[in-house]
Amino acid sequence: MSAILIRAARLEELSELQRFEQAIVSAERPYDPTLRNSGVRYYDIEAILRNPEARFAVAESANELIGCGFARIEAAKPFLNHDLHAYLGLMYVDPRHRGCGINRRIIDDLKDWCRARQVYELKLDVYAGNQAAVRAYEKAGFEGLLLQMRVNIGPRGEV
Repeated sequence: MSAILIRAARLEELSELQRFEQAIVSAERPYDPTLRNSGVRYYDIEAILRNPEARFAVAESANELIGCGFARIEAAKPFLNHDLHAYLGLMYVDPRHRGCGINRRIIDDLKDWCRARQVYELKLDVYAGNQAAVRAYEKAGFEGLLLQMRVNIGPRGEV
């Protein structure tokens, strides 16, 4: 395997990052029956790339993007004991390169970026049923905090 470089994403890589986002949507669809069948976009990737309060990191090997993730600094809710946190999103590694520590290297890069800005609280969302992702985040130091629950009480999902 070629050397892996973790670096800031570039605006001209937008279409590749959008392709990664769609791969995430496809992988998460089995965990979320509320997702629409098409047209799902989790993030405005271009806005994140242009945001000075965000870092979009990519993993590159042999001039090919093989993974990504971003950290975006956000204001914390007023009842929390910190003023700012970073939200991590669009964490993706191409299936051909999983198990090589790439996700961890992307997270480490984002942690370093946050520390340099004196932001020490990081948050991300993961489907509880996606145990592979949960384990990967736990290995990177994350722990579960809140479980969101839902029920559909309408005509299409009567309980």
